[in-house]
Amino acid sequence: MVMFKKIKSFEVVFNDPEKVYGSGEKVAGRVIVEVCEVTRVKAVRILACGVAKVLWMQGSQQCKQTSEYLRYEDTLLLEDQPTGENEMVIMRPGNKYEYKFGFELPQGPLGTSFKGKYGCVDYWVKAFLDRPSQPTQETKKNFEVVDLVDVNTPDLMAPVSAKKEKKVSCMFIPDGRVSVSARIDRKGFCEGDEISIHADFENTCSRIVVPKAAIVARHTYLANGQTKVLTQKLSSVRGNHIISGTCASWRGKSLRVQKIRPSILGCNILRVEYSLLIYVSVPGSKKVILDLPLVIGSRSGLSSRTSSMASRTSSEMSWVDLNIPDTPEAPPCYMDVIPEDHRLESPTTPLLDDMDGSQDSPIFMYAPEFKFMPPPTYTE
Repeated sequence: MVMFKKIKSFEVVFNDPEKVYGSGEKVAGRVIVEVCEVTRVKAVRILACGVAKVLWMQGSQQCKQTSEYLRYEDTLLLEDQPTGENEMVIMRPGNKYEYKFGFELPQGPLGTSFKGKYGCVDYWVKAFLDRPSQPTQETKKNFEVVDLVDVNTPDLMAPVSAKKEKKVSCMFIPDGRVSVSARIDRKGFCEGDEISIHADFENTCSRIVVPKAAIVARHTYLANGQTKVLTQKLSSVRGNHIISGTCASWRGKSLRVQKIRPSILGCNILRVEYSLLIYVSVPGSKKVILDLPLVIGSRSGLSSRTSSMASRTSSEMSWVDLNIPDTPEAPPCYMDVIPEDHRLESPTTPLLDDMDGSQDSPIFMYAPEFKFMPPPTYTE
């Protein structure tokens, strides 16, 4: 029976474990080995890889594709360590053996680290410990890469606008129309930026409609000539209902870009794209949807400076929102005035449903019921 010698520890450690790397940057670290007994080692090797993978089942067919960004191999050497015959390293218990490594990421576009339902983009360093008459031992450590997307190019700083109109009918009888037009100041944004939405809505049908906006992620996977697309709503905002025969406007309605991955546009098998949907929910009919494309970039010095300038400009112009509000300020709520022990525990009827299903809001408006007791009599 062959007895295998146990290794106390065998791991890959990066010099900067929290660093997120970009194209052309150097990845450096160490392979650390500790043994429980005297052990002869033929070689310590590393393999660094960056690969995009796509995999899903289309019926009985397996759709699979890979695309390689990085491949680096090297045999590591120790400094000032005793060696035995056949140039083997003799490791002894109580000592820590460190093999240093370093390599540069390729210049040019790299896929941003990503993990989705049907695909991923992974970067890792795998180390191999070769010993005579022993199986090769492996250890693996992932690192993160972000492809720097500059959102300050002229194309991404240009405004984006669109408009759409939908005729509404009821039992094949024309019932007016719903129209929406919208504009945003630029196409490129970074995490934490505010998207300022300017939009106009018109409702000439007999139903109550509700304007909304949402940031949507679209993941596209491509393999074997097949395409798989997944969409996900990330954040949203809604406006006030618009009754029949009226119009509404958004003047700088804000929607923040949450913590999301930058766009992946350069990979031929996997894409991550974003868009701003501005839509109107029409009860009993399909939504009127505007799709404004977005590009989410990575934080860099240039984009941070632009973002800070935009934030300062926004704060300087805040007096516009203060003096010209979109809607007048509502009076104090009766629930805030009357003590809790004088309220009846029965909620008011909601004015509108706020669901995104097939029936986004009722066709008619409900009259709210008065559910509170009159104010208590005054006493000394």
